[in-house]
Amino acid sequence: MKRFAIDDHSCSNLEKALTLEWLDTNGLGGYASSTILSCNTRKYHGLLVANLRMPKGRHVLLSWMEDAVVLREKEFFLSCCQYPGFFFPREKQILKEFSLDYCPSFTYEADGMRIRKAIMMIHEEDRVLIRYEVQDCQTPGLLRLRPFIAFRGYHALTKENVFLQTETFPAEKGFRLRPYDGMPPFVLQTNTEAKFLPSPLWHNNFEYKQEEKRGFDWHEDLFCPGALEIPMEKGSVVIISASTDVSRETLEETWMKEKTRRMRDASRDEKIAEKFEHEEDRLNVRNLIASGRQFLISSPTGRPAIIAGYHWFGDWGRDTLISLPGITFLSGRSEEGVAILNSLGAYEKDGLLPNYFSDDETDNAYNTVDTSLWYFWAIQQMLKYTGDIDVIRDQLWPVMKRILKGYMDGTAFNIHMGENGLLHAGDKDTHITWMDATVKGTPVTARWGYPVEINALWYNAVCVAEELGKLFDDREHSFRDLIPRIRKSFVDTFWIEKEAYLGDVFRDGILDGAVRPNQILAVSLPYSPLDADKWKGVVDKVKKHLLTPVGLRTLSPEDKNYKGRYEGDGLTRDAAYHQGTAWPWLIGQFGEAYIRAAEDKRAAKTFLRDYMRTFIRQHMPEAGIGCISEIFDGDAPHRPNGCISQAWSAAGLISLYMLLHDTPDTSPAVKASRGNH
Repeated sequence: MKRFAIDDHSCSNLEKALTLEWLDTNGLGGYASSTILSCNTRKYHGLLVANLRMPKGRHVLLSWMEDAVVLREKEFFLSCCQYPGFFFPREKQILKEFSLDYCPSFTYEADGMRIRKAIMMIHEEDRVLIRYEVQDCQTPGLLRLRPFIAFRGYHALTKENVFLQTETFPAEKGFRLRPYDGMPPFVLQTNTEAKFLPSPLWHNNFEYKQEEKRGFDWHEDLFCPGALEIPMEKGSVVIISASTDVSRETLEETWMKEKTRRMRDASRDEKIAEKFEHEEDRLNVRNLIASGRQFLISSPTGRPAIIAGYHWFGDWGRDTLISLPGITFLSGRSEEGVAILNSLGAYEKDGLLPNYFSDDETDNAYNTVDTSLWYFWAIQQMLKYTGDIDVIRDQLWPVMKRILKGYMDGTAFNIHMGENGLLHAGDKDTHITWMDATVKGTPVTARWGYPVEINALWYNAVCVAEELGKLFDDREHSFRDLIPRIRKSFVDTFWIEKEAYLGDVFRDGILDGAVRPNQILAVSLPYSPLDADKWKGVVDKVKKHLLTPVGLRTLSPEDKNYKGRYEGDGLTRDAAYHQGTAWPWLIGQFGEAYIRAAEDKRAAKTFLRDYMRTFIRQHMPEAGIGCISEIFDGDAPHRPNGCISQAWSAAGLISLYMLLHDTPDTSPAVKASRGNH
């Protein structure tokens, strides 16, 4: 069954088709990605993007493949590209359908020919397979392939140069070359006899329109070593392998092994989704879990990790911990989740966990206040869904204690506990909360001091530590007296009684009353610093000002600093990033708070279920097909933007879907907080 299908109408609409992107990943941080027209519109697009150890980082190796079918001396192109002033080929595109099931596939029809192309990255290999199946062809023809290589870091662009080594060498049913010293080789092979026609040539001025919109350099030169020509007729199956190494097995075997592995994953997803009664919900859960799988990787050093987003985000600590429950524990991948928690804990330093892992993991960035606090929340979720208290006691508890000690004693970035029990973070030059965008070195949202969500996370962390300390009979530190002090200070500091909501940041004796989504964590976290009678005020305020069909705005539209569209050059986009732009990841936290605060749980769940169905129905077939985007415009029609596939976006929706199923429609009265101290 096709998970997503784009029909002939959308395929033939050039403007629309160029906004529809696909993504396939290899579990190493590498990927293949382009538009459904096989026309690259980003510098990040490529058929083989590898996450290398040497040279470190992700690199676009094979950028594009010009593939064409020659029938009766006429050439039909399956891919296209954009040059200054025109598209190549100029003829009408012959793509009839794009579909996404276990891998992206493309169906082309022209002049009695019907051919299906499918693309798969091979799990835990820097290898992409492209499979051409000739389903109909009235006369024998020729498949002609011209690979275009870039061999550059994925943030960069290639320009014609004299350093690229153009000589090719024979490889079994293909060829290889080593374009640059210090880079891996490039090997192109087929499953059948092919004729390689060397014709080394640079092609100049490929255009990437999405980069132009984002204010970056958008022209690139690519090198083509020559053409492969392969005879074809009805029933022919041609498989192409592009890799950094010669294949050790037949390409047919490699294709079938990878397909079988993916179908096995799909069966596991199906079992998780079976508990949902409605078919649309079952389909949505399967698609979300499949989307979440693409973020789980083994880094070049072998460390289990989560990629924050494709195409350009790397391995981020905060994103990892927020994403972890949805992508692992709730998606049948608990073993991976525990491994990631253990791996992150090993990098604790002075109470801080890394916000960002460098490509070689030698220069990690410890520059957030909340990453360490999200660690506690992720562990709570692990315990909730796995019940594995032994792992927490034996492996994670020591890290948790060191984090709390570091924060209470004081650590980097002016992070320390004040006399009132609240957590202070940063200064005027820092940006260490999740709203961390800067313009010309200055934070766009000045959130140093006492941020509301940081202190909600702090309260939650202290409460869970108190409970675990009792359970483990570890009384080295008791937080029994600290908990009510934090709770009282939190309300005294952030609660705005007149309008019944929480301010955003307290600093220098002044509370910033901007209506932002950060306050929702004071209701959604397992331990709330608020009495239950205040929950509804927070939820209502957030719903009224910030809820959109695609997530929560980062600032109320009524605020004079609100920016409803995320567009323009880098500086302009950064200025809007947390000033009104809507974020899907917050929906998981909003949904938890919405249900918790609701008197009528059944009605609350109906509202959220309808919300989720509409969101997914409208969004997953657009932008990154089968993915959840990073951000959306705060203003209607809420265009998707940022990364086409973001880990915490998918994870937030997975978590909320599972919550909707597991939370009873009716429940006894809750205590003043979850875990009332």
